[in-house]
Formats: sequence, C-alpha cells, structure tokens
Amino acid sequence: MTEIADRSELADLTGDPEKLADIVRRAPKVLLHDHLDGGLRPRTIIELAAEDGYGELPTDDADRLGEWFRDAADSGSLERYLETFAHTVGVMQTRHGLIRVAREAAEDLADDGVVYAEIRWAPEQHTEAGLALTEVVEAVLEGFRQGEANAAARGHRIRVGALVTAMRHAARSREIAELAVLYRDRGVVGFDIAGAEAGYPPTRHLDAFEYLRRENAHFTIHAGEAFGLPSIWEAIQWCGTDRLGHGVRIVDDIQTPSRNPADADDPQASAPDRPVLGLLAQYVRDKRIPLEMCPSSNVQTGAAASIAEHPIGLLRELNFRVTVNTDNRLMSATSMSREMLQLVEAFGYGLDDLQWFTVNAMKSAFVSFDERLAIINDVIKPGYAALKQELSQ
Repeated sequence: MTEIADRSELADLTGDPEKLADIVRRAPKVLLHDHLDGGLRPRTIIELAAEDGYGELPTDDADRLGEWFRDAADSGSLERYLETFAHTVGVMQTRHGLIRVAREAAEDLADDGVVYAEIRWAPEQHTEAGLALTEVVEAVLEGFRQGEANAAARGHRIRVGALVTAMRHAARSREIAELAVLYRDRGVVGFDIAGAEAGYPPTRHLDAFEYLRRENAHFTIHAGEAFGLPSIWEAIQWCGTDRLGHGVRIVDDIQTPSRNPADADDPQASAPDRPVLGLLAQYVRDKRIPLEMCPSSNVQTGAAASIAEHPIGLLRELNFRVTVNTDNRLMSATSMSREMLQLVEAFGYGLDDLQWFTVNAMKSAFVSFDERLAIINDVIKPGYAALKQELSQ
C-alpha cells in the first residue's frame, strides 16, 4: 500500500473547527455524483409549491421542512425516504421551477467551493404538467447557465455539466440515451441509470448502452450500493460503464487482516496479513474505473456502517480511483465541504489527500481532456498550493 500524504497542516486545526471548516470550504472541489431533485433549498420547495398549486407539504416552515427531509432519510423506512423525492420532484414540473432549482444548485455548489460539477436528474420524471422531454432538458440547462453566471458575478467560478438519467424500472433508457446524445454539445455531458438495483440489473438496458458506445458518448451506472459484486460486474463487463455510481461493495472482493470473506465458509480460514484483491477488485483498480462514493448517503442507505468504517479509507490506501460526492444534499443535510470534513475527522486526511480526491474526480469528468487538464492545472493545483502556503505562515 502507498503511504497516505502528510496530514499535519489540517491536524493542527482540530482545535479551531471554524478555521478548519473555512479552509475546507475554500479548497477547490469537483463533484461527479449529485442528484438535482435531491438538493433543493427547503424555502424553494415551499415557494414553488405555493406558486404551482402543489399538494400539501409536511410543513411550510423552511427550517422544519429541512429537518423533516433529513429525518425521513434517516428513518430507515423506504416508504418515508421515497416520499421525500415525491415532494421535490412534485415541485419540478414546470419550466420556471426547473430553471430555478438548477440555477440555485449551481450557485450553492459554487458558494461551497465546487469548481466543476456534474448534476444528474431523470427528465422522464418531470413531464406530469405537460413538458416534453426536450423542454425539461432545455430548462435545466438554462438554469445551470444562469447559475454559473450568477456565481461568476460573485467571484466564484463553476462549470456545470448535466447527466441525463433513465430509471432502471422503466423502459425508456434508449429514449433518454438519445436525448443525451442530442444535447451533448449544449451542456449534457453524459448518461446514467438510477433506481433500485435489486431486480433491475443494468443488462436490462443494454440497447441504450450499446447505442451510447456507438455514439462515443459517456455514461455512468449506479452499481454496488444496495446490491453487491454482480451489479458491479454487469455494469463493467456487460454494459461497459465509464464510472461506477457508488461502487461501495467492491470492498466485498478485498480480503484484509480484519476482514476475510472466506471466514463465513471456513471457520479455520485465516485472514491475510495484508489486503488481497479479488479478480474484480483488481480489474477495477488496474483499469482506473472511477468510484463515485457518497459517504453520508452510503451510511444512510446502509451501504456503510459509519463514516469511520466507510470503505473509502481502505480504497484510498489501495489507490483505487476514488472520488468524494454528495448524492442528495437535502436528504443528507450535506455539502462537499461537509463530506470532506467528515473524512478529515475520520481518517486524519490533510490537504494532499483532499487534492488527490479532487484531481481523481476531475480526471474522471465527462468533459474534454483539454478542459479537464485546464481545471486541474489552472484551478485545482494552484488553489491547494495557496491554502498550503497560507497554513505554513
């Protein structure tokens, strides 16, 4: 295993949590896995519901509504968790609602130090009020551009790319894939499938993935969160995914001194004295397949027991292409800064580690090589260098 980078500069700030939070907030960040319908401002939900005549919300107080979303996501009840998205999607059925939500998402991320983001949503879920799929995409793209401009006016640079998502349980993936290709030169950078993994394998959508490969288009697949290694294997070997949405369960193919999958079958089996990668884990690491990990969300869904026990620690040590993400900022009451702060606290990470995660993400983005390189060399590396210099004084 490689040695984790020097952590002393952030370790010295543990007694000054406000300064630590400020440093992490100002650090350049890259976000690859964020759901548009999982990141609304509570006040926006209330105001859009009133404007559009949406049905009753749990409360019309913004603070209490935010708490309701967090409590429902933490409840352990799938019914309550899904109800949260019924409300957010419910107020995202009009052009003006979609533009506002997308604009505010870009602004909120920029304020949190995110310099590049890919935000995903399922256009098929936003047509109940009569919008065509193309109108849904155009509204969201317009909102992202407005958000970028507003952020720039406040001195915060951000580039937002859109990922159009198809739902695993539906039968519109080819149609949504064609939408991704149609708008790929106008702000859409890729395609995704989301929804329940169990019972809905990615191979049900092979036609869409084969079409995307023929069109030289990028795509990611939610895999290895609620379901295990078979879901990851199918996403890679059958579907040809560029990235894995979550991918947490790849850890099931790694034996460690404290964890040996063979133990369940053979009580006499002894754990190895160093991590041993199975064939799938070895392939994922060797091929540098990016893992879009979302620590807080993974704990909420039960994919990880806690932040301190999250597989991201082991996978970072083993040099997998790990990235840090938010998933659903509203439901997890989180931000990129909060996700990184939790990792700093759990694993003792320093700025070099946070830069490593950030560069990993930018290398894995679905924009052109020239744009990725420019953001890494002109924004990310100088940004971290300036923070290190500040802390060294």
